[in-house]
Amino acid sequence: MQTSVQQPAPPSGRHQVVIVGGGFGGLYAAKAFRRAPVDVTLIDKRNFHLFQPLLYQVATGSLSPADISSPLRSILSRHRNTHVLLEEVTDIDPERQVVIMPGMEQPYDTLIIATGVSHFYFGNDQWKSIAPGLKTVEDALEIRRKIFMAFEAAEKETDPERRRAWLNFVVVGGGPTGVELAGAISELAHKTLKDDFRKIDTSEAQIILLEGVDRVLPPYPQELSEKAMASLQKLGVTVRTKTLVTQIDGDTVTAKEGDRIEQIPAKTVLWAAGVKASGMGEVLEKRTGVTLDRAGRVMVEPDLSVSNYPNIFVIGDLAHFAHQEGKVLPGVAPVAMQQGQYVAKLVWQRLHQLTLPPFSYSDFGSMAVIGQNEAVVNLGFVKFTGILAWLFWMFAHIYYLIEFDNKLVVMIQWGWSYFTRKRGARLITGEADLFEVGIDAKGEFHVPEHPREHQNTPVNV
Repeated sequence: MQTSVQQPAPPSGRHQVVIVGGGFGGLYAAKAFRRAPVDVTLIDKRNFHLFQPLLYQVATGSLSPADISSPLRSILSRHRNTHVLLEEVTDIDPERQVVIMPGMEQPYDTLIIATGVSHFYFGNDQWKSIAPGLKTVEDALEIRRKIFMAFEAAEKETDPERRRAWLNFVVVGGGPTGVELAGAISELAHKTLKDDFRKIDTSEAQIILLEGVDRVLPPYPQELSEKAMASLQKLGVTVRTKTLVTQIDGDTVTAKEGDRIEQIPAKTVLWAAGVKASGMGEVLEKRTGVTLDRAGRVMVEPDLSVSNYPNIFVIGDLAHFAHQEGKVLPGVAPVAMQQGQYVAKLVWQRLHQLTLPPFSYSDFGSMAVIGQNEAVVNLGFVKFTGILAWLFWMFAHIYYLIEFDNKLVVMIQWGWSYFTRKRGARLITGEADLFEVGIDAKGEFHVPEHPREHQNTPVNV
């Protein structure tokens, strides 16, 4: 039986722009088209824009998902030329100029792809279930569950060695996400939770940050990396550089530093090392012949278009842009924002038979937070750390939150946390709940790794 394909409404006769992905790149492109003489269709498999730079705070209980998420329809509700579709693009046909979704197609005159990246485990995809990364709301909630369940499990554990494994937290990757996660978990253990338990001392928790190169925050200047490392150590984080992870199982992380191999007992392992492009990169390679880099990102032209297809653009983390000083632009939100705005302006100019110079990224600096009153900021012309950097980081992130209610809620939450040292979103959610923690047939204390498979299995406590 042949499945019919739903056809969209007849085009209005105006230029049709299709944007795939509602992250920073796609959303800023859509917003830039507000007054343009075009019809815009924004397609995303989620109905919300996620402010990923603060996702680690959801993972550690400082914020709730709704605090850093905004419905796409709400953001674009006043853009009368914009139509939002909740759907997943599975293919494109550049010759017919349509994007293909389950059961329907959408024609385009200009196509902008901004589908980002996901985790990359360097060929060890079996680690994914036991060492989650941090890219989505679901990732953040799973990490939050694992962190707080570890403390709950340690409270019930009577064997000192197994308790130590529950109180060891290993973060793999010393980039901004890894540094922020490690610092936040350390603050949880040493400050937020210190009076909440009776049988364990949460300050005995060990937070271990593993980085393969010789310093944390490798893209940052050397002096900021050193200060970040000192701040992490001050918070109680054990930082191990030049250390590679060779194996992860449910109880142990095997790490190699030079010729020395060490097994670290740890029930909680979090992944912040390595990314790979979304599947749309492979779709573009197949349909247009474009070249991909080793991470699967699309090698774009100076104007962010795909080679031989000037009406198809790739922006954000999915784009490999190396036309500026011979360096590949980093996968950060400001790059995606500027690329989205540039492509919108370029399309508008083309409609008037004009053009623009090649895209050029204006780098206004980078920053990373380590903990309360501790951050590093690099503005190029000035670099600073400590409480001033922390305040700068805080206000910059509030400024870039999309909607006013998000800005207000985050400000209130941060103010409350600062003065009380409490985190209001420390809920354990998910199917592996407290009642599922128990003693198995071998006498081992555990939390099921695959809760869906055990939800109907009685547990002997």
